[in-house]
Amino acid sequence: MLSNPILMISGIVFVAVIGYLLKALSFSGAIGTIIVGCFISLGFKGEGLLLIGAFFASSSLWSKIKKKQKTSGIIQKGSRRDIIQVFANGAIPASLSLVYYLYPHEWILVGFITAIAVANSDTWASEIGPFSKAKPIHILTLRKVEAGTSGAVSNLGTIASFLGSLFIAIIGLLLFEVGYIMAGWITLFGMVGCFLDTIVGATVQAQYTCKKCGQTTELTEHCKESTVLTKGIRIVNNDLVNVMAIILATTVSMLGWKMLF
Repeated sequence: MLSNPILMISGIVFVAVIGYLLKALSFSGAIGTIIVGCFISLGFKGEGLLLIGAFFASSSLWSKIKKKQKTSGIIQKGSRRDIIQVFANGAIPASLSLVYYLYPHEWILVGFITAIAVANSDTWASEIGPFSKAKPIHILTLRKVEAGTSGAVSNLGTIASFLGSLFIAIIGLLLFEVGYIMAGWITLFGMVGCFLDTIVGATVQAQYTCKKCGQTTELTEHCKESTVLTKGIRIVNNDLVNVMAIILATTVSMLGWKMLF
């Protein structure tokens, strides 16, 4: 059943449509979801789709919960994912699925689950962290900053990062029967990826200031005017940071597993 092509394609389209109707996905995001889903179904079949679906469902849920109560002072993209955001989190797992289809080895499966664990770990940390009553600390300066600041960490966000990675590892354990050692390995590198995301975000991610209201933002336009770059490299936005962190953590996870196990 989990490898039936008709059922898999129907499931992919169903999830994309539901995501669009629930405003978790933009129209382009729905198209991106279908593309990513089709690639994942090649190598990892229905099990892979269920795993990436668990990431999508849980991250979308957290982004909706008490959205107005989140204390972030940094204006970021909305919770409705577009195709760029979908590819930022899904392109690496989709690519690894294609590789696995052509070259089915265990260490590629490790990379696939790790890539999703990194994305989920970072998303849970970003969505749950702002609920912290205490201000987070910047990872480089160790000074208190506004919630949502690139490079900021909090105890709540760190716990969320661990739980997000563990969540994917446990589902991977159930779906692929990977074993407890592999699940622990994936949990570890899911958190490593989240940590790398924080480091890259703190050092090179672009941050802007609105000329009209003075608001700090990750957007290039605010109050209907172009914002001013005040930090980082212009081309390095949050989506690129996510991709970089996933690639780095996944590569180390795959190579380490191949060499050690």
